[in-house]
Amino acid sequence: MSAGRDRHTDEAEFLLALARVAGAAILPWFRGALAIDNKDEAGFDPVTEADRAAERAMRRMIERRYPGDGIVGEEYGEKPSQTGRRWVLDPVDGTRSFICGLPTWMTLVGLVEDERPVAGAAHQAFIGETFIGGPAGAFVVRRARRRPLATSPAASLSAARGGTTNPMLYRQPSKAPVYEALRTRLRNLRHDADAYFFCMVAAGQMDLAIDTGLKVYDIAALIPIIEAAGGRVTTWTGAAAGNGGDILATASPALHDEALGLIGQAAGGPSAS
Repeated sequence: MSAGRDRHTDEAEFLLALARVAGAAILPWFRGALAIDNKDEAGFDPVTEADRAAERAMRRMIERRYPGDGIVGEEYGEKPSQTGRRWVLDPVDGTRSFICGLPTWMTLVGLVEDERPVAGAAHQAFIGETFIGGPAGAFVVRRARRRPLATSPAASLSAARGGTTNPMLYRQPSKAPVYEALRTRLRNLRHDADAYFFCMVAAGQMDLAIDTGLKVYDIAALIPIIEAAGGRVTTWTGAAAGNGGDILATASPALHDEALGLIGQAAGGPSAS
């Protein structure tokens, strides 16, 4: 085994360890008495002590193991990098589901090198499964068993299973036609599972995940998982998705090109494919 392979394997194991430490900090708060703060005065962007405790636990681990690396977290901001590497943390992605007791939230941990997401973990502590992706491959760990991840063949949108967080996010005039076009073209479109939809694309259970207005900590962990499993992730215009925005993930290049074409037509402009 090469030194490069050893490094990537070590990083994958560290991602798994980070996710599990975060889960241990979160689970005592899940389905219990919980104070909910709102970060958005104009709307509803909930945060809880579970979010904060998990991010603190992950930051401590990273600073001990990789003291020169940067950290970007949803709750505690950014620590600058001295190495060109950043760990991107979303301790509870899907806090709205979390506060309702629904097990569709996830802990997301991404590793970014030179502005490109290279490895990631998505962990659901209550269910007990973790999706890992990067140079060491793509796999899911559940009950101590590892299984490789692979996307579906996904020949066309008309036969595809898709997911998006909430149709209300597409209320803008430029985005409503995109949602409607996908809703009518896809065989099945599901709602309200946040990052889990992207993991299900990597697992071959779904063929397409789409969302709008994502931040870097919403997507950095998911890109390497999907790409290592054989899928593709870009913005709605076909650009790199690592900094967030309007994001499309698909199980195959052909399906991605078809979806980008449909999005471009629906949005009233040319698509980049």
